[in-house]
Amino acid sequence: MSTPAASSSVAETPVAALDAALRSAAPHQVIAAALQAIGRERLAVVSSFGTESAALLKVTADVDPAIPVIFLDTGHMFAETLAYRDRLIEILGLQDVRSMKPDAAALAREDADNELWFSDPDACCRIRKVEPLARALAPFAAWINGRKRFQGGLRAAIPVVEQDGARIKFNPFANVTREDIAAIYRSANLPQHPLVASGFRSIGCMPCTSRSDSAEDDRAGRWRGRGKTECGIHTVTTSSV
Repeated sequence: MSTPAASSSVAETPVAALDAALRSAAPHQVIAAALQAIGRERLAVVSSFGTESAALLKVTADVDPAIPVIFLDTGHMFAETLAYRDRLIEILGLQDVRSMKPDAAALAREDADNELWFSDPDACCRIRKVEPLARALAPFAAWINGRKRFQGGLRAAIPVVEQDGARIKFNPFANVTREDIAAIYRSANLPQHPLVASGFRSIGCMPCTSRSDSAEDDRAGRWRGRGKTECGIHTVTTSSV
């Protein structure tokens, strides 16, 4: 698929107008609009290759499989997640998946014993996710992610398009339902993340992910027992890191 030319600089892109225009748009329409407004060279998808990630990646691949996809390989990922990433790349024909790792010097300085996740999970997320994402997004003017309002917590009122510091952030799945996600999986015969069958409903790093049940928010198994509900990539502007 050829790359649509960016209509203008991102600074001139009216984020509020984009959000209003796309408020009720289907996910593929949001992604296509992002591609048209920004251009492939300046747009990236960020994916955890988690429990519902295949739906976003499938829709993205249908629009343009060459849109860059960023995966944050924190060093604490489940082996099942890494295998699932590789499987989805092959199934969906994703052409530009970039696995970003933490800075080795930062790990040696701040987490030499690999136990920072226990003593200071916010600091662990900062060096293993927030800072690597900021580096990965440096060439891009906008990014796409898979957050949904039905996930609850800080995600319950997210817009479809929002400002993220100097960048634009697109949330094409903001207003989808669980049934919409299931329909994408069924229609495309997408494989589930291997850990879903074991009771994991939201999957991040192994030390900070646990099983959850249907009576809880989808992300209740993340950082269980702590006040923390987000790793930071959606609460700190990427351009400020």
